[in-house]
Amino acid sequence: MAKLETIDPQQRFQEFFKKEKYRQRIAQLAITGKGSLTIDFEELYGFDQALAELILNRPEEYLQHAGKGAYEQLRIEDAEYAEKVEKVIVRIVKLLGKEVLRKLGSRQMSKLVMIEGIVVRATPVRPMVQLGAFKCKRCGTMNQVEQTGQFLKAPSVCIAPDCGRDGPFEFSQEESTFIDSQDLRLQEKPEDLPPGQLPRVLAVKLVGDEIVDVARPGDHVSVVGTVRAFAPSLMGMGKLRTFILQLDANSIEVLGKEPETSPPTPEEEAKMIELSKDPLVHKKIMSSIAPSIFGLEHIKEAIMYLLFGGVSKSLPDVNIRGEMNALLIGDPGTAKSQLLQYVARIAPRGLYTSGRGTTAAGLTAAVVREKGGSMSLEAGALVLADKGIACIDEMDKMRPEDRVAIHEAMEQHTVSVAKGGIVATLNARTAVLAAANPSLGRYEPNRTVAENISLPVTILSRFDLIFVLRDVPNKESDSKMSRHILEIHRRGVSPVEAQVSAELLRKYVSFAKSIKPELSMDALNRLSDFYLAMRSASETEGSPVAITARQLESLVRVSEARARVALRKEVTAEDADAAITIMKRSLEEVGIDMSSYKVDIDLIMTGRPKSIRDRLHVVLSTLMDMEKVTGIVEKDALVNELESKQKIPRGEVERMIGQLLREGTIYEPREGCLKKT
Repeated sequence: MAKLETIDPQQRFQEFFKKEKYRQRIAQLAITGKGSLTIDFEELYGFDQALAELILNRPEEYLQHAGKGAYEQLRIEDAEYAEKVEKVIVRIVKLLGKEVLRKLGSRQMSKLVMIEGIVVRATPVRPMVQLGAFKCKRCGTMNQVEQTGQFLKAPSVCIAPDCGRDGPFEFSQEESTFIDSQDLRLQEKPEDLPPGQLPRVLAVKLVGDEIVDVARPGDHVSVVGTVRAFAPSLMGMGKLRTFILQLDANSIEVLGKEPETSPPTPEEEAKMIELSKDPLVHKKIMSSIAPSIFGLEHIKEAIMYLLFGGVSKSLPDVNIRGEMNALLIGDPGTAKSQLLQYVARIAPRGLYTSGRGTTAAGLTAAVVREKGGSMSLEAGALVLADKGIACIDEMDKMRPEDRVAIHEAMEQHTVSVAKGGIVATLNARTAVLAAANPSLGRYEPNRTVAENISLPVTILSRFDLIFVLRDVPNKESDSKMSRHILEIHRRGVSPVEAQVSAELLRKYVSFAKSIKPELSMDALNRLSDFYLAMRSASETEGSPVAITARQLESLVRVSEARARVALRKEVTAEDADAAITIMKRSLEEVGIDMSSYKVDIDLIMTGRPKSIRDRLHVVLSTLMDMEKVTGIVEKDALVNELESKQKIPRGEVERMIGQLLREGTIYEPREGCLKKT
């Protein structure tokens, strides 16, 4: 250590910058017009261990030495640009070890540390004074004061020799030097959280044109900076003895779960391309999705399509979403929550949330009051999962007023906020994978989906695929499942080996998302034939509507996702057939008979098939006809009339009258009598 103190650290840094790699970077500063140079800490550590340790322990002093060394090297490389910029800021990335956010304390104060976390809030970029110019009102001399801390500091006395008075001074904006600044709130990553603990947050101060506006709410970031502490003050009481920690960022990198920012290594890319050429690539990836969960092949296939997603299209007048939405309705104990949590872990930018503890503001965006009294937006789950997957468990347990918030995000892929003087539209290009339990505890096959589950049809109609997981006793499958579960407990590992590792699968999904497959003519014809065959069944008057344009768009998304799995640029007829098969499976599970083509999509769209709507109409029209004659209709007379004339069974008439009463279409002025509302 002592030996290094005798050597000029600035010269030592300059020697480091004479490496070919850094000479090139310094020469490029003039081309890009930047004033900061990024260095890799590992390389500095390899070059001079003692110097690297000093920069960690005394960052303020040694970052200045590094900046001066870089500036001297810039003068050698490009003297003209060096005159223009006056100084170079050195930014350090990739420290050898990272600090845990909740362990930050007095030991790290004034040290250089690296912290990883999720950005939960970002203020707008604001200019901050670096060098303040103050004009003396007595003699007109311009005084310049270097600015530090939170508040603007005026000079104590005028620098003019013949003045030397203590003001008054006027701040001159034109003569002062400004730099961009931004404040972030960094929160611990969910995976770093100890059980039962609340996530901690840390304020991060960014200063400099190159590092502001790099990270958005929801990004996983790695920040290298100096730990500072400042004492909050109470009005009229002075400063408190307990300090608050803040990180003054030196560099910031967006990493990890954001799809476009973790490029695969050449070896991984070769592995992916080899995997995509395998004719059984779809089977391999399906078997690698939650291998510990037995069976559910069609659900895993749907999850595979959901992970890869379709291609979104931006037309001049409308945007068509590419992300898919899927809903799992199932009996208790059918591994719904396990599947959702697995998907949240594996998806680039996956988030898991559960029904009862989820509010509208928590899903979309909350308006929060800043310290200064101004309002700012804090991103919710759907915005944080932008370009990822939001897994919402127990969706039926959410309060209706909170559930309404999801409508816009599921179809338009935006979240609109208009409150507290803030009117904003945020991106929420999020695929939604939701799970819900049947309202009666178990799924009743003889009731419609809308009756089985307490979700409004407005949300049901926005799901591309809906699957029902029923727990039906079956000797053969039960013995296989029990063997599978008991084997997991005995060995502590999954009996089924994943053919693609979770890490590779995540990178494969990110890699595939850069491919934008187009429909081939064969695929287009297959989808068109299926759609027209379904629609033609509805052409005769009085027939139910079999399928709508929403399902056609869903078919396109599924077939594009299947092409993406094989990294193909074109959607083949095989992809279209697979999409049609899984769509038929989804419609069948929702209770629609696919064999006769007498399909009624209104089961999902309105919650009632056309046959029931027609019968309700018959009941209403009969009631109105009888009302014209008698003014008020006796319930028994109406039941007898419908039973004898319309041949509707008595039990069904009673049920339909009960339904109309519940909806408020008819009412009972007195017991046993009915009247239309």
